[in-house]
Amino acid sequence: MTDLTIGKAINAGLRRAMENDPKVLVMGEDVGRLGGVFRVTDQLHKDFGAERVIDTPLAESGIVGTAIGLALRGYRPVCEIQFDGFFFPAANQTFTQLAKMRRRSAGTLSMPVVLRIPYGGGIGAVEHHSESPEAYFAHTAGLRVVTVANAVDAYWMIQQAITSDDPVVFLEPKRRYYEKAAVDTSASPESAEPMGAARIARPGTDATLIAYGPMVKTALQAAEADEDHSIEVIDLRSISPVDYDTVTASVRRTGRVVITHEAPVGNGVGAEIAARITEDCFYHLEAPVIRVGAFDTPYPQSRLEEHYLPDLDRVLDGVDRAFAY
Repeated sequence: MTDLTIGKAINAGLRRAMENDPKVLVMGEDVGRLGGVFRVTDQLHKDFGAERVIDTPLAESGIVGTAIGLALRGYRPVCEIQFDGFFFPAANQTFTQLAKMRRRSAGTLSMPVVLRIPYGGGIGAVEHHSESPEAYFAHTAGLRVVTVANAVDAYWMIQQAITSDDPVVFLEPKRRYYEKAAVDTSASPESAEPMGAARIARPGTDATLIAYGPMVKTALQAAEADEDHSIEVIDLRSISPVDYDTVTASVRRTGRVVITHEAPVGNGVGAEIAARITEDCFYHLEAPVIRVGAFDTPYPQSRLEEHYLPDLDRVLDGVDRAFAY
């Protein structure tokens, strides 16, 4: 077992994938000699060379467009979009080409492209560096959308994403990059949880608290802080598709649900999950499904982000509202 941060675990997962398959390429702005702005690709350029770890121009549309061409030629490109808010110049390539190619070709063409995107707030960054765009991706059929909350998942899920023949949006919670966990890097890939499966991060009997990515830690803190109730915490891990079997089984046991994410509440991922829970578990619910997220405003200046992002108190308030019924 090795203690790794989330960032180092992704690096180790990328390294293992590149060692196992010479067709795996890493590309993006500053991913080579610099090792990425968060140093997630540190030393890969030195060890695998400039032909496999490629510093690209500052052009997200070009990065994704080139990756599509490489995938059609049999490569497995892993693209880093340097910050979440920088993705949108590549929206056309992602939504109209990358997500549609397998369907357009009736399954004869694969599209094994991974888009690595550091996302979310909490680092005191300037505008366009703290977005939570997961709902855009989740709404687009043809894309798999996953996110990690710990180093173990970071290590295994990046490898699983690379071996997928579908395009995967791999969202990395940047304010959690430096949190550590023990990772067994010598284990067999078959020992890892499937990429699309949700995880019961904490069992409980009185309410279900659903989170993903950066909010999983906050959800666990909320469950620990509520001494009056037994709160089950689910780490979704996969945003699209969602593991509804795990979610609905929990809801049928507990009868109360709170969903939290950093993104704004309106039209967020939590809204879709809440609707699905209401459809599938209506007669098991003891209260309405509660959503806790950011406000429906553009992301504020960094000095206000602690008020904008959902925190422990707001999650606990959501739990209290669920138990008020």
